[in-house]
Amino acid sequence: MSTQNRTSTEDEYDILSQHYGGRSRLRQTLAAQREIFRGERLGQIGLLLLAIFLFVGLFAPLLAPYDAQEKLRTDDGEIKRMEAPSTEHLLGTTRLGRDVLSQVLIGTRIALIVGSLGAFMSVFIGTNMGLISGYFGGWTDDILMRLTDIIYGVPFLPFVIVLVVILGPSLLNVILAIALVQWRSTARVIRSQVLTIKERPYIEAARAAGGSDVRVLYTHILPNVLPLVFLYGAFSVGWAVIAEASVSFLGFGDPLSVSWGKMLFTAYTANAIRTAWWWVIPPGLSINLLVISVFLIGRTYEKVSNPELRERE
Repeated sequence: MSTQNRTSTEDEYDILSQHYGGRSRLRQTLAAQREIFRGERLGQIGLLLLAIFLFVGLFAPLLAPYDAQEKLRTDDGEIKRMEAPSTEHLLGTTRLGRDVLSQVLIGTRIALIVGSLGAFMSVFIGTNMGLISGYFGGWTDDILMRLTDIIYGVPFLPFVIVLVVILGPSLLNVILAIALVQWRSTARVIRSQVLTIKERPYIEAARAAGGSDVRVLYTHILPNVLPLVFLYGAFSVGWAVIAEASVSFLGFGDPLSVSWGKMLFTAYTANAIRTAWWWVIPPGLSINLLVISVFLIGRTYEKVSNPELRERE
């Protein structure tokens, strides 16, 4: 193929890219989602709650009145054990005399780190798996979908326990376990969407114009599945927060970090679940509010990917 013909083909492809997809399609998708949030009250509430958690997580060390691991003592040197809420300690203290409010604030950062990194890694893996599987089909699709079926058969908590026994308890290992298991649903949904999109005329035109598979995948097809990516990303954040809290509550979390799940675990081992409500309700309520916030955001993204939901309301 001559240089002149290649140049002509590339120019033709660039014109099709501008018309059918590319950056303009990405901007249109993001703009459509912003429009959905503008008219969605529950979605706005979810964004507000998430913004509050992000603010607390970023500035937790400055907002916390005490060191989360500090054993507080009275003037005569005694540890402030199981003190009820007061003006000095707004959420009381733990059995070891630690300030509950400070632990809740510091635990926000751990929840956000696990939720965001776990969700990003799982959605990244699942999206690429779905794109490649649906676009290429054939033996590639068979191998990737069989791998997905195998991952569907892996129970999360036993998998985390085995991973912790092998690698040791740490926050990174919990995030890794979430990423290695949670991507399966995203991959299945993205694949089914790609199977439909790749048959559309503008995709065929992009291929005929000389666009490479990588460019067609990530310039033309990916923007069309972004609403689903954001949807499963939002739900994955909530799932990751609950997963970390569950692992920490079972005693397999990072022993050096302060998280909401670990607070509940410590309260349980101290037999304070029924007596020290100030030690149990704040972390439990924080977990619920954070999960609710990302669920409301995910529900809004679901309306972008499924217009029938908007028609029912």
